Amino acid sequence: MHQVSTPAEVVFRGGPVHTIDAVRRRVTAVAVRGGRIVAVGHDADVRDLIGPRTDVIDLAGRALVPGFQDAHVHPALAGMTLIRCDLSDARDAAATFALIRAYAAARPEEEWITGGGWSMEAFAGGTPSRRQLDTIVPDRPVFLINADGHGAWVNTRALELAGVGRDTPDPADGRIEREPDGTPQGTLHEGAAALVGDLVPGLDAADGLRALLAGQARLHSVGVTAWQDAMVGSAHPGLDPLDAYLTAARSGRLTARVVGALWWERDRGAEQLDRLLELRATSSIGRFAATSVKIMQDGVAENFTAALTEPYLDGCGCHTGNRGLSFVDPAALREHVTLLDAHGFQVHVHAVGDRAAREALDGFAQALAANGRADHRHHIAHLQVVHPDDVPRFAALGVTANLQPLWAAHEAQMDELTIPFLGHERAGWQYPFGDLLRSGATLAAGSDWPVSAPDPMWGIHVAVNRLLPPFADPSDVVFLPEQRIDLTAALAAYTVGTAHLNHRDHDTGTIEVGKLADLAVLDRDPYTGPPAEIASTRVLGTYVEGEAVYTAEGL
Repeated sequence: MHQVSTPAEVVFRGGPVHTIDAVRRRVTAVAVRGGRIVAVGHDADVRDLIGPRTDVIDLAGRALVPGFQDAHVHPALAGMTLIRCDLSDARDAAATFALIRAYAAARPEEEWITGGGWSMEAFAGGTPSRRQLDTIVPDRPVFLINADGHGAWVNTRALELAGVGRDTPDPADGRIEREPDGTPQGTLHEGAAALVGDLVPGLDAADGLRALLAGQARLHSVGVTAWQDAMVGSAHPGLDPLDAYLTAARSGRLTARVVGALWWERDRGAEQLDRLLELRATSSIGRFAATSVKIMQDGVAENFTAALTEPYLDGCGCHTGNRGLSFVDPAALREHVTLLDAHGFQVHVHAVGDRAAREALDGFAQALAANGRADHRHHIAHLQVVHPDDVPRFAALGVTANLQPLWAAHEAQMDELTIPFLGHERAGWQYPFGDLLRSGATLAAGSDWPVSAPDPMWGIHVAVNRLLPPFADPSDVVFLPEQRIDLTAALAAYTVGTAHLNHRDHDTGTIEVGKLADLAVLDRDPYTGPPAEIASTRVLGTYVEGEAVYTAEGL
């Protein structure tokens, strides 16, 4: 027991404390002074640290855990959706139409109707049409990003303004969904969304900051105290949250610890290195640091742009010849990763398909051979389909597996838009959390919000059960049960795993003396209830350096 002579400012006592330290010690009390943890033990151990001004928080049997950390998230983009046309709560086409109609009617002055969050499974084939939007908003352009961020839904007016028509070719990094005569149908996949998106007015500085702070508040409400933003410094200034982060960091309104992953322009090459070096040098302020680089190597399986080693199947189970898209040439990717590694950048790769994951691992292998082993903590996010031959390479190369667990379950997008087009064998390679853990890989976890819900307890629920929240019905079909991981491994991925990825495991991610008091209070101990009810766990309080950044009624 570490003793201190002066009273603590905050003491938590009377409940299970899951330290997530190396021995997974469980205690009942924590004391905080000067923003750091000064005692970890049992209630009797902190009694002498309680003074007349100490804020004593009685856990009353509720659990204290390290603050959650999200390894891949877009809170400013999510916040933008929250302050624009937010479709994330609509579960079918009718509800989606109703939300768009209400938003447009309430804002007749807006030149463009923008926002997003629509679900692919709400529409036949995952592709809503321009004609559906035309009936709601015929006279103003509409641009709505889908829930996974990999496409957009537009109306005829938006296509006309962008000059996108029957003769417009598909860009190299995307696809225009088309009607039988070749006319754009209204859904734009991947890079094709930019054909219209580049015309959309971006957020001004005030709204950009408002969006970021709205996203931060939502993450704090689910216990998140730190994250890696997977896209800053992009070419589209209206969608780039970098200035908002810097403004918030300078003013002290950024209460989370954030690593920004600088966007790698996939249509450019090594000539962008100087820009990235300059941004890294000028963008580390307060709790924000732009020390990572994000390379998006492929798309997503639902629109057939995830890069696969073998072709997609068609609806009849036959090979199509389409293996998806590698946004960066694999040989160039190896050179870029090696270059970034040599200049001290962490590299954060988006890879959904097994070919994209292999191409990323090949890049990290070349960097290791050329530059030697360094402590950059590279990682690959999403990892929907991983070839079994590549699973052991994560541990061997020291590459962190950055998981988004909430997707690893049976639901409409998986069962209707993915599995039939992957086929039985490849469908069994999806989200191999258990195999990665058993192979010795380091696991980090995140939400990719606004692509999916930001609540870490929901992600943990799916990682443990491989069933969708909020409750796991025993009659439901478990998605690849051999890939389930235990509760402790899932909690570690959302805490110390991401802290490690963000180079903050020395002072966050576990509850230990000397570390920063970034903590979350849960309304129950998730270890004591059935695994099927993990997702019912709620956050009652979130603390950064011992200061409450979120408090729910009842704490």
